Order: sequence, then structure tokens, then C-alpha cells
Amino acid sequence: MTSNLATKLREGTKKSHSMAEGTGFIACFLKGTVEKKSYRKLVNNLYFVYSAMEEEMHKHTDDPILSKIFFPELDRKAALEQDLAFYYGANWKEQVAPSEATKKYIARIHEVADRDPALMVAHLYTRYLGDLSGGQILKKIAVNAMNLTDGEGTAFYEFKQIPDEKVFKKNYRQAMNELPIAEAKLDEVVDEANAAFSMNMVMFNELEGNLIKAIGIQLFNLLTRKRNRNDSELATAD
Repeated sequence: MTSNLATKLREGTKKSHSMAEGTGFIACFLKGTVEKKSYRKLVNNLYFVYSAMEEEMHKHTDDPILSKIFFPELDRKAALEQDLAFYYGANWKEQVAPSEATKKYIARIHEVADRDPALMVAHLYTRYLGDLSGGQILKKIAVNAMNLTDGEGTAFYEFKQIPDEKVFKKNYRQAMNELPIAEAKLDEVVDEANAAFSMNMVMFNELEGNLIKAIGIQLFNLLTRKRNRNDSELATAD
């Protein structure tokens, strides 16, 4: 069985992807303004999101659909633990907790995995392919903006077990197109991907308060004005 799921996801989430880039936190990030307290809270939240996704993926290794796109080299939990230790210190586990938006996000991941594992494809697509596509751009911005030593605090963006990310993405998209998902369910997967983007946006919006406190409302408003068409944008998830 073959489908055009990868293309459907790319085309069907374009608006959501653009809206996610337009959130205040991400707009500032893309323009080089990254405040450490807000950023470490992002790492905190992503740790719980990826822990939930990877728990479910490791639980469903025998699933006829998810098993075909189970690539442990994508796992981000251990990398995020490294980053949390950098930002919070050795006792980071005692300091981190999911935000309210993150709690809803991880609840949705567990609910979907239990109810209809095929819809987990949407969550994997939204996060992992986005990380692979824009990770190096965001890493460079974070290093420069927070004056980090290369390799410290940005392990999340390093896929050390994937030597060629472009080749991996191509193979991943092909694997998605070969998933045994009925044609009638493809639109449900796209809908779930849009829901995942929405949950990411709410999570990003929570971070704006700390960012505004750090940089001031005037600078925040300046940075979050609608970008002109010449501004560079983050690569799409696909």
C-alpha cells in the first residue's frame, strides 16, 4: 500500500506552520532574540512532550503502523536531559514540571496512542521532521543569542546518529507514504497534525510573559510585527 501522506501533511499543515512561526516567542527567536529563562522553560516543556512521545513509540514497537516509522535515532529525551542539566544544574529533576499547556499536550499524545495509534504519526511528523528541518538554524540562533559555547545547552538540535539529515528525511517521508493507513484515514492524520501545531502554539504563547519581562514590551512589539516577505523563514517540517 502506498499513499501521499507525506505530501498531504505538508500541504495540509502549511497554514498551521506559518501561524506557529508567527507566535511572539518564535518570531523573536527567529529574529535572534532568545532570553535564557524563557528558553530553558521551552526545553523544560519539550522534555515532557518528547518523553510522552517516546514512551508511546517504545510501547508500540509491534504496532503494524508505528513500527514502520520507529527510528530510535530520533529520540530526543536523553538530549533534552543534557540541556536541562546545563540550564538548571545537576538537580534539574527537582526543578522541572510541565506547564498547563504542556500537560494538555502530553495528555493528548497518550490519549491518541491508546485510542488510535495511527494518529501518532501526526505528532511524530510535527515534531521530529520540524526538528530535522530547522534544528541547525535554531541552534545557531540560540548559540549566538545566548552567547553559548558550541555544544553546550543545544544537545536537542544534535542528531548524532543521523549522518545525513536530508537523506534521512527523504527515507522517512517514503516510509510514511508506505504506511498501511486507509485512504479514508489520511485526512484524520492531517487534522491531528494541525491539532498538534495548535498545542505547540499554546505552549509557545505561555513563554511570552518571561520574554516580555526580559526584553520589554516595546522591543517585543517591534520584533513581533508582521515580517516582510524578504525575511528568512524557518524551513517547513517537511
